[in-house]
Amino acid sequence: MALVAKSAPRSSKTESYVDNKRKEDIRHANIKSACAVADAVRTSLGPKGMDKMISTASGEVIITNDGATILNKMEVLQPAAKMLVELSKSQDTAAGDGTTTVVVIAGSLLKQCLSLLSSGIHPTVISDSLHKASIKAVDVLTAMAVPLELTDRDSLVKSASTSLNSKVVSQYSSLLAPLAVDAVLIVVDPEKPDLVDLRDIKIVKKLGGTVDDTEMVRGLVFDKKVSHAAGGLTRVENAKIAVIQFQISPPKTDIEQSIVVSDYAQMDRILKEERNYILGMIKKIRATGCNVLLIQKSILRDAVTDLSLHYLAKAKILVIKDVERDEIEFITKTLNCLPIANIEHFKEEKLGYADLVEEVSLGDGKIVKITGIKDMGRTTCVLVRGSNQLVLDEAERSLHDALCVIRCLVNKQFLIAGGGAPEIELSRQLGAWAKVLHGMEGYCVKSFAEALEVIPYTLAENAGLNPITIVTELRNRHAQGEINAGINVRKGQITNILEENVVQPLLVSTSAITLAAECVRMILKIDDIVTVR
Repeated sequence: MALVAKSAPRSSKTESYVDNKRKEDIRHANIKSACAVADAVRTSLGPKGMDKMISTASGEVIITNDGATILNKMEVLQPAAKMLVELSKSQDTAAGDGTTTVVVIAGSLLKQCLSLLSSGIHPTVISDSLHKASIKAVDVLTAMAVPLELTDRDSLVKSASTSLNSKVVSQYSSLLAPLAVDAVLIVVDPEKPDLVDLRDIKIVKKLGGTVDDTEMVRGLVFDKKVSHAAGGLTRVENAKIAVIQFQISPPKTDIEQSIVVSDYAQMDRILKEERNYILGMIKKIRATGCNVLLIQKSILRDAVTDLSLHYLAKAKILVIKDVERDEIEFITKTLNCLPIANIEHFKEEKLGYADLVEEVSLGDGKIVKITGIKDMGRTTCVLVRGSNQLVLDEAERSLHDALCVIRCLVNKQFLIAGGGAPEIELSRQLGAWAKVLHGMEGYCVKSFAEALEVIPYTLAENAGLNPITIVTELRNRHAQGEINAGINVRKGQITNILEENVVQPLLVSTSAITLAAECVRMILKIDDIVTVR
């Protein structure tokens, strides 16, 4: 006789069905969106990378292959994809270069995370493993690095050239790289050698000529004309320069009101008072020996009138008007003078001194140069030229990246090989380390090691080489102990990349790995998106 066993009733306290489908879908959607952004900039990686043409809503066109610029101009709506745009900005702030690299690495790591999640590994385990792998990666990169002295100008120039070689203006790297190195070395303060403020290097863009005409000016350059009203001066030697923040024009009432004048005698009296007021100011200015005036742009009323310009020309004072408010700090630091906010404070000790102030014709327009400044501050100006606005803007962005690379080397004086060498070495060493680790951790680290191969793979792909052959050969060379073997995209083969002078600052590589890992960990931890209206 068969006995029918009754199943015990299910306890709702011990077992319950939890629907994780929504969490998985959101995580999946986030990763896919972020990967789409990474794939968009992947083709612009490396010296043979493609350029992007960006057309803005206002009709402006930008041609660039700078990762930060491309992502900044993209209208990204998905919140997780926006994190990759912010990641690129963070790399730009921290290192100034490697903005495309950091996004490509993050995209590759996310793709590996997707396969790990589909294998059933918990996001927290993946996140913790990635954190450990990024710390280990920084140690490996530091061990590979070559120390550098700031007196070694050749190495600094090589590093700046590597940064410029992937830009639109790469053919001018032999001119722009030494210029960037000299500019940074001028503004480095010996008392604080590890701090470089790039605001002390002013880049002035002037349309006309070619990028070859770009030059560094030890002094000040203004992209504006001298005031020519009433036959004003265009050249002054042995200049005494004042930077003023007040107006040389008749005063206005504090409240809005109109004055009706019906009598001609009263009208003449008003005009006479205006003349006397302006003449009184100009006499005080002239009494100090000042012969060059830099006048800050005013929003309340005209900084100068035709009458005041006429009297200034008579007094043989050269006038440069409409100086922007945010330029005042740079100008006063360069001239080693003080800005003057009131005519009563106009004293000789507040003036700056220079050998020559002159207006120079350049292309279609004119610029003003101030050279031979006495007791000049630690600043410099770079005058960038270009045949059209697109080239000019890209030259400025490229020069900024080169300046940031030199700043990185001043902050952290170590160089590392480029051309995919550090990434493939990281992949090899992390792969070996994964075998030592136990359980899920080792499995995750192995996946991250594979993810780093995306950089050499993309470099080869963008250069039109066979990426599988190149990466396999690269792995083989690194396994034999050639840690500086990398992809030489010009020759289309693998060579010792240090000997080819393809070098970059250690800070660029370590920052890219650390920031990419941090961003991926954050995206992994998100399991829901709450929209607040």
